[in-house]
Amino acid sequence: MVQMLALNETLKNRSVLSLMEWSPAEIQRVLYTARVMKQEPYSPAFRHALEGHHIALIFELPSTRTRVSFQVAIESLGASAVVFEWGQSQLGRGEPIKDTARVMSRYVSGVIARVKEHETLQEWRKWATCPIFNALTNHMHPFQALADVMTVWERFGYMSGLKLAFFGDGNNMANSLLVLGAKLGMDVWIASPQGFQPPADLVDWAKQEAQLTGAAIHVTEDVNEAASGAHVVETDVFMSMADDPDQRELKNKVMGSYQVNAQLMAQANPQAIFLHCLPAHRGEEVTADVLDGEQSAIVDEAENRLWVQKSVLYHVLADSSAVLGG
Repeated sequence: MVQMLALNETLKNRSVLSLMEWSPAEIQRVLYTARVMKQEPYSPAFRHALEGHHIALIFELPSTRTRVSFQVAIESLGASAVVFEWGQSQLGRGEPIKDTARVMSRYVSGVIARVKEHETLQEWRKWATCPIFNALTNHMHPFQALADVMTVWERFGYMSGLKLAFFGDGNNMANSLLVLGAKLGMDVWIASPQGFQPPADLVDWAKQEAQLTGAAIHVTEDVNEAASGAHVVETDVFMSMADDPDQRELKNKVMGSYQVNAQLMAQANPQAIFLHCLPAHRGEEVTADVLDGEQSAIVDEAENRLWVQKSVLYHVLADSSAVLGG
């Protein structure tokens, strides 16, 4: 039987926009709790941790895994999910975020939002008096990156010192992996063409953070250099949901050589795993034989969204006196 885990009080009422402000110890605590929750998914230990709470789920962009995993996480902690689409709310008619955020904070304990622009979520956090959780923006995808490193930890038994190589567009996934790699001591290589690499200021920040954990951060155009000896090979769609459709032809042209295929995987560590946040486009950013092959960990990775999200909600929103029976 899983025993109730003590809450990390430093995480109480913390928003999750990028995890840049979270310490390595706080991230590791969340990952540890996620693994405990996964070991005994129906344990009564967490069943009532958020009883009486209501948490809003807001979607400006389509979602499958994020929507389902967050709703299951919320309800398995005893809370209620309030789900609505951006376009079906007053936000879709132009109501200022300032007005919506202040009022929503009176109704719910937290807001989970998937929006096009990262600045939108920053505006939410500015005006809300409850925690804001980033379910994806054009700049960051923190919960997916948490699920990815949890999968790495499960497969290898450790994270520090491993080499993670990401191929393709320097998008929200590349950005989030830079953050977590630097925080957790992983060597992160981003292989992207010029003009589509992660923001220089974020790369500089990651390199500074990496000095504290022993990680190494590299951004390159050379796919072979990035793939060589990698323990984790990862990619994402070449065209993200919030991308300008007019860029499709250019992106497909310049990204072709960054496809993850059997030849690229052969350069990685023999025990390497393949990750993809899904949905995937077979034949574009990854070939079907890799995505569906023995080295692919995409289903475990997708499942782990549930556990990291459940863990974060538990640490951020649960009341320690209620959890521990005080």
